[in-house]
Amino acid sequence: MRKSLLLLALCTLLSGGVAGPALAAPDQPPRDNFYWLGQINKASDIINTDEGLLTPEEGRRFARGIAKVLHDGNQPGAERPSNVIRFEPYLIRAAGPQITKIHAGRSSQDMLTTVGVMEQREHLLAMADALNRVQRDLIRLADAHQDTIIPNYTNGVAAQPNSLAHYLLAYAGAYGRDMQRVREYYKRLNRSPMGATVLNGTGWPLNRDRMAAYLGFDGLAYNTYDAGQVFPQEAPVESGGIADCIAIHTTSFIEEIMQQYAQPRPWILLKEGGSNTYVSSAMPQKRNPGILNRCRTDASTLLGMSVEGLFRSHNIPAGMADGRLNGRTDVFPQAVKVLDGMDQILNNLVIHPERSLEELDQDWTCSQEIADRLMKNHGIPFRTGHHFASEIVSYARAHDITPKEFTYGLAQQVYAQVVEDDPVLPRQFPMTAAEWDSAKDPAAIVRNRSVKGGPQPAELAKMLRMAEAAAADHEAWTRQTRKKLEDAEARLNADFQAKL
Repeated sequence: MRKSLLLLALCTLLSGGVAGPALAAPDQPPRDNFYWLGQINKASDIINTDEGLLTPEEGRRFARGIAKVLHDGNQPGAERPSNVIRFEPYLIRAAGPQITKIHAGRSSQDMLTTVGVMEQREHLLAMADALNRVQRDLIRLADAHQDTIIPNYTNGVAAQPNSLAHYLLAYAGAYGRDMQRVREYYKRLNRSPMGATVLNGTGWPLNRDRMAAYLGFDGLAYNTYDAGQVFPQEAPVESGGIADCIAIHTTSFIEEIMQQYAQPRPWILLKEGGSNTYVSSAMPQKRNPGILNRCRTDASTLLGMSVEGLFRSHNIPAGMADGRLNGRTDVFPQAVKVLDGMDQILNNLVIHPERSLEELDQDWTCSQEIADRLMKNHGIPFRTGHHFASEIVSYARAHDITPKEFTYGLAQQVYAQVVEDDPVLPRQFPMTAAEWDSAKDPAAIVRNRSVKGGPQPAELAKMLRMAEAAAADHEAWTRQTRKKLEDAEARLNADFQAKL
């Protein structure tokens, strides 16, 4: 009796109680291949005993052997074999060769494929948490900067004024699509390969459905050839694609900030010090944006890992080990590193609205608005208005005149030259002086947008609500998914303890 109670206590310790599939706490065993092979062996012992493939006495004896192997492996410095062939001798030493009966209908191929899926499943949920944090950061900043007007760029050139909130919500939407990809991929990932054995199943009447339930799967990888030979080669390619999108979104945002670091008066930069920036060893004026460089490097590493996974799966027949899903080569932990860097960046931005307006006032990002208003309010064909605005810009740059300094009188002169040879167009510049000034005002331009999804206040408020709802939905999915895995693991551990 005392021995049974001791084994029960040891099993509780080695299983981590009912802890969910997160990274192991410092006082709990690592959730590595050894851990997951232990979970598979627990489930195999329970199910095969209940299904009559093992006698009740064998089930109890084998459970105690499994418990001993796991307990011993959790000791400091102990061996934690990571594959089936090296794991099995420990079971034999603990419970004799008869324990290999639990291997009926199993193969190292379906077991290690299952381990790879369960490891990536945890990595994917950790990445979902990181994506959710980044989305929340972007929404919070957007809410605080609805009235901050900034220049946006296309082809690397200042293009149009915009609301900073509108810009940030675009990235919140991008990372939201990454979360949609995560959720769609999880449906394909979280299917149990156990029972597929090598490729054509087994003559043993294994209960695949119950095994799937114990291990937290939503269902079966039904076709046994697909389960062990095709999907494991496909999974790293799809997960690499998700990681690629995360890397691209992150580096795109980083490069926008890096552009400002080349300016003498940047409107967006990082809080100085800590791990954000560092002073140049030679040039005292420089505050190098260290976190931007590190996060971009991490994203480049992530892209490299993704391409590596693609090439490992390329030009090989199904069933080769080269490209098989493997927790140790999974890209998602590196993606978490990238997202953690992005989270740090977003929480350490210093934004100067007056300087962003200063930059806008130095360039002609209002020129399309001038052409638009001439057509909308005065019937001037767009191409004519575009030509007029282009001539305004050429004149202003030749004479070093900013938009604010370009007077209504100068606009009249340029207009007269543009329409000089066109007998149809009005001779007089049709805008009023007030309208001319409004057309050059970046805040007015943003405020007067009128299409769905634009940066005008009403649409910003709507998009903030949409972003909040989407973020809340993603967070709820992550919590519910993790809770389902926690519950399955708790059931398995409790039922295994009952076998001791």
